[in-house]
Amino acid sequence: MSAPIEINESAVKAAVSSALAAIAVAADSAALKVVRTAHLGEASPLSQLNALMRSVAPEAKAEAGKLMGQAKGHVAVAFAVREEEILVVEQQAQLAAESVDVTAAASRWSAGARHPLMLLQESICDAFVGMGWEISEGPELESEWFNFDALNFDEDHPARAMQDTFFVEPAEAHLVLRTHTSPVQVRTMLEREVPIYILAPGRVYRTDELDATHTPVFTQFEGLAIDKGLTMAHLRGTLEHAARLMFGEGAKIRLRPNYFPFTEPSAELDVWHPTFVGGARWIEWGGCGMINQNVLRSAGIDPEVYSGFAFGMGVERTLMFRNEVGDMHDMVEGDVRFSQQFGMVV
Repeated sequence: MSAPIEINESAVKAAVSSALAAIAVAADSAALKVVRTAHLGEASPLSQLNALMRSVAPEAKAEAGKLMGQAKGHVAVAFAVREEEILVVEQQAQLAAESVDVTAAASRWSAGARHPLMLLQESICDAFVGMGWEISEGPELESEWFNFDALNFDEDHPARAMQDTFFVEPAEAHLVLRTHTSPVQVRTMLEREVPIYILAPGRVYRTDELDATHTPVFTQFEGLAIDKGLTMAHLRGTLEHAARLMFGEGAKIRLRPNYFPFTEPSAELDVWHPTFVGGARWIEWGGCGMINQNVLRSAGIDPEVYSGFAFGMGVERTLMFRNEVGDMHDMVEGDVRFSQQFGMVV
C-alpha cells in the first residue's frame, strides 16, 4: 500500500522537476496545452499537494505555504517562458509558409468587369443615339430653381420637403442634390435652339433608406423632345421602339393616366416583358407625358409653335426586371462577383 501524500520538500521538488521536464520537451502549442492540464491543472501533482494545506498543522502552515508558493511560481514562470518561445517559432513558421514574392509573375490573372449599371446605361444611350438623339449631362449639385421651379413644382410640393430631398447648406443658397435628371432638360432648353432631341442619363439623389428595392443614390435616364407638331403618338412610338431594343421584339408598352407637374397630359409607362422570369407580364417602367406649357414658357419656348414630350426611367429598376436582379444591395455593395456574372455586355 502506497504511503499517503504529504507536503514535504521532497514531494514538492519531485512535482516541480516533473513539470519542468515536461515543459522543456513540449514542441508546439498543442503539446504545451497537454502539459498545462497535466502539471498546472486541478488534477496535477502540485494541485494535489496544495489541496493538503487544509490538513497541515497551524504551526507548519507558513513554511508549507512558502514551499508551495515558490514551487507553483517556478513552474508558472517556466511555462510562460516556453509558451513565448513556441509562439515566436510558430509565428515565424506561419509567416514563412504564407510569404509571397511580390516580384514574381502572377500565377493567374482574373479579368475584371465594368458595373452592369454603367453597361446598361450605355446600351440605352446607344439605342437613342441610333434614333438620332443626343446625350446631355448636367451637374449633380443643382439649383433649386432648375430642379423644381422651372419644372412647375409648387412651393409646397412634397418633393421639396427635407424628408424627400437632400438640401445643401447654407439654405439661402437654394442648392439641392438633384432628385431627377430633369434639370438637364431645362438647361438644354435654355442653351439650345429648337428642335431638341436629347437623352439625359446620370445619378440622382433622394432620402430613401437602402433596402431591396430602394437606394438613396440611383441612376436615371430621361428623354426630352421638342419640335413642331409632336404629339402623344410620337411619344408612344419612341418608347415602344426603345422597349423592343431593351426587352426584345415581343415587348410592347401601355400608358396609364397619371399626374406630374412638368407634363400635361401625364402617364405611367408599363412595359410588357415577354421573357420575365415566372411568365410574361406588365411591369411599371417609368413616367412620361407631353411637356407642360408652363415649362416651355420658363425656357423661353413658345408653346403655340412648339410642343414636346418627356419621359424618365430608372436604370436600376430596368436592370432588376430585365436581368432578374432580386436585391438592390447587390448593385451597391461592390462585390466584383456581381459585375463579373454580366461580363462585358448587359
